[in-house]
Amino acid sequence: MESVTTLEKKYNRWIILLSVAIPLVVALLFGVNLRKLGFDVKPLSFLPPIYATINGICAIVLLLAVWAIKNGKRQLHERLMKVAIICGVAFLAMYVAYHMTSDSTKYGGEGALKYIYYFILITHILLSIVIIPFVLITYVRALAARFDKHRKIAKITFPLWLYVAVTGVIVYLMISPYYPY
Repeated sequence: MESVTTLEKKYNRWIILLSVAIPLVVALLFGVNLRKLGFDVKPLSFLPPIYATINGICAIVLLLAVWAIKNGKRQLHERLMKVAIICGVAFLAMYVAYHMTSDSTKYGGEGALKYIYYFILITHILLSIVIIPFVLITYVRALAARFDKHRKIAKITFPLWLYVAVTGVIVYLMISPYYPY
């Protein structure tokens, strides 16, 4: 069994910290509405279609990154994965900003669609938490040039991340008719 590299040890604390801190901070900030706290801020109601689009772009970038690596285009793969990570961070920042300035929108669908919506939403949220350490570990293993270990975890990370990106778009499309704008 290969030992963990110095680089991996260096980043392991960050991986653990971020994997715990990001979901906690998002959960805390999700419950904070600046307008209700008396701050004079306008609702950022224009953000949901933008961050849904970013999720869609992320899904496409992930697919292109897999295509690139399977076709021996490692540098392109690296660049695309960095773009995917940037998309994830941008989504998260906009998502939190929206929810800190706007009231939550309730899903108005009924019947089977309501259950489908909530299934997709709940799995999207849970896997968006689970994916954080997977992405970070996968990225650090590539940085450490441990490509055998990188490939092994990437086979798990890729479908989970793709699911989160695609379901983010689906959730937006399903709830968008109920936004108050």
